[in-house]
Amino acid sequence: MPLRVELKPFERIVIGDSVIVNSNTRARFIVEGDAPILRERDTVTAETADTPAKRLYLCVQTMYLKNDAIRYRASYLACMNELRRALPEADGQAEAVDRHVTEGALYKALKEIRTLIERESLAVVQAEAVT
Repeated sequence: MPLRVELKPFERIVIGDSVIVNSNTRARFIVEGDAPILRERDTVTAETADTPAKRLYLCVQTMYLKNDAIRYRASYLACMNELRRALPEADGQAEAVDRHVTEGALYKALKEIRTLIERESLAVVQAEAVT
């Protein structure tokens, strides 16, 4: 099923190893095939991966965009272990992420990790409020 994409002016989208930057007008296009696609706002960079959940997201994002889960498996397991130590109350969500990764549903795993990032941010805010 083709994916319809609409980009705002100067919005970026990552398709595999390529970054497409829109011009100064809205653009619509259709992507046919199974190319991995992420909007720039849904990406994490090495510089912004400053928490366990964001590091896990970056790892799975790389697995997804490079279409090479096996190559990044050891990094993924290390990131998952770090997340589980840092956020033990989110073990159910971590299991869901792991299930998606195991099944090869990496985009679904990324969506689940986004909720973990929000949960992690909330935990940090709550911890700061207590101190």
